[in-house]
This record gives sequence, C-alpha cells and structure tokens, in this order.
Amino acid sequence: MTWPRRALLPAALVSLLAGCAAPGEQAPAAKAAPGFPYTVTNCGVKTTYQAPPKRAVTMNQHVTEIMLALGLEKSLVGTAYLDDAVLPAYEKAYATVPVLAKEYPSKEALLSVNPDFVYGGYTSAFTAKDGRSRDDLKRAGIDTRLNTEYCPTGAPSVDDLYREVREIGGTFGVPDRAETWVRQARDTVTATGKRLRGVEPVSVFVYDSGDKTAFTAGGKGIGNELITRAGGRNVFADLDKPFGDATWEQVVARAPEVVVIYDYGSTTAEQKKKRLLDDPALKDVPAIRNRRFAVLPLSDTVLGVRVPAAVGKLAAQLHPAR
Repeated sequence: MTWPRRALLPAALVSLLAGCAAPGEQAPAAKAAPGFPYTVTNCGVKTTYQAPPKRAVTMNQHVTEIMLALGLEKSLVGTAYLDDAVLPAYEKAYATVPVLAKEYPSKEALLSVNPDFVYGGYTSAFTAKDGRSRDDLKRAGIDTRLNTEYCPTGAPSVDDLYREVREIGGTFGVPDRAETWVRQARDTVTATGKRLRGVEPVSVFVYDSGDKTAFTAGGKGIGNELITRAGGRNVFADLDKPFGDATWEQVVARAPEVVVIYDYGSTTAEQKKKRLLDDPALKDVPAIRNRRFAVLPLSDTVLGVRVPAAVGKLAAQLHPAR
C-alpha cells in the first residue's frame, strides 16, 4: 500500500510561516475554490467536497468517457475496464491516463495510486468481497460515486444522464463544461425525436449474450429508454432490472420484429447473429425470419455520453426510411 507522502518543512521555514500572523491572530483561512463546498447525494451516499478531487480513478468505460468529455483527464491517476475502444475524440486524452488493470484492479493496485475519488460505472466496481465496497473505500479516506443507472430507484432516463454529467461537473469544479455538454446532448436527442415524429414503434428484443438463456436488456436501464426514443418497444421492458435473463420460449412468444445485438467482448456481432439464425426454435420469430438485425456497441447502451448519438444511430437502423 502506498501512503500519502507529507513533505516535512524545515524548522526555520515553519517559524517563518508562523511569524506571518500577528501575535494573538490566526492566519487567514484558505479561500475556497469557486463552487465549493459542493454537496451531492449519490445512490443514498451524501458527500460534501471542499475542493475538486485531484487523484480520481474510473472503474468502467462509460464513466471514464464522462470524465474525458468534460476535459478532466488531468484529474485522473488511473482507469480500468474497457468494453471496447474509447471514442476517437477521447483517444489522445485516454492515452495519458495509467491503466490499472484490464478489468477491475485489486484493492492493493487501486490504493497504490493513492486515489481521493473512485468513480464506478456498475455495482460490480464496488464489490465488498474484493475489499472495494464504498464503505471500505470511505474508511480509507476515499470518496466514491456510482453511476446513477445502478442506483436502487426507478428506470433511468436521459434526464438522469444530464444530472450525472452535471454532478460530475460540480464535483470537479467545471459546471460550465457540463452545461455545454448537456445543451448539445439535448439538441441531438431532440433532433432525432423530430425525425421520428409519427412513426409506429417496432418491437425489439435485445440480445446481449447467452446460450441456454437469453441475457437481455430489461426496463430499468437506460437501454430501455434508448430503444423507446429510437422508435422501438422493448419486449422485455417488464424485466425489473437493467439486464437479466429471459427464456428462449419467452423470446418466441413475444415475437420481436427486430433483434438489437449488443457488440462487445470476444464474441463478435456476426457470431451472435449466426447463433440466432441457426437456432431452429427461433425460425418463426419475425426478426429471425426476416433477418432484421441492428447492432450497437455495449458502451453506447449504458448511462454515458454516447447515449444521445446512440439514439440516432439505433433509430436509423429501426426506421431506415426516416
């Protein structure tokens, strides 16, 4: 474990600094940075920041990209766990940040960079059995944030994305950058909505992965809203979580018109498509019979800065005539 280094001031310098205040007077308090103290409640955890974190670590791709979108790469001392390549616009900034692990770092590796803030994209970033729970890190003097898609509340929306970006902007003292991003994101989402005005939604089954069962998008993740805003209807919106398993019998019964494949990991989108097309049990599903597939990178479908553009990207595949 690497402990914070504290410089030892020479005695003469200590005396000189002490002499700056008149006898009986206290030295003036340091002036707080603009916008601080800043208090935010995240997934039930209330934190007051006296100044922006200086040694942050991000623990999933979509939260890393939120930081990079706000120009905060110099505040990062480490990152971990990519699902795919970072957006081209962020490649140069990402290359300046040390990668602590291909997936999640051990607690020892995390503490070795002496972080003062850890930002997780999924609840798995703060696994208690690995010693990385939010309580564990708080006891080590480290503040934390969990992406709000995984707060135990209702289904997240694009408004939650805007709030996520604003709260990161506030935490790091760059609220103006956050507002600029939110304004541009709103414009992007609004433009897609106008293009789709009046379309009839198509029924959609998300295929993330799975063989014996289908791992799919439920109704409590931003992916569900992404489908809705792109002119679709998620046939597993009644699944009360962001992701979960469905039986293949349920897929057949719900007869989706389009399959949206989430593309990531070692199994390619084409391999996933072939698995579905080769399954005789699925041959009468309209999406399979008509070979109607759409593809999105997994990183487009979680609560991060890709969502506004991803709505338009999916809309173009669900409604190519629009």
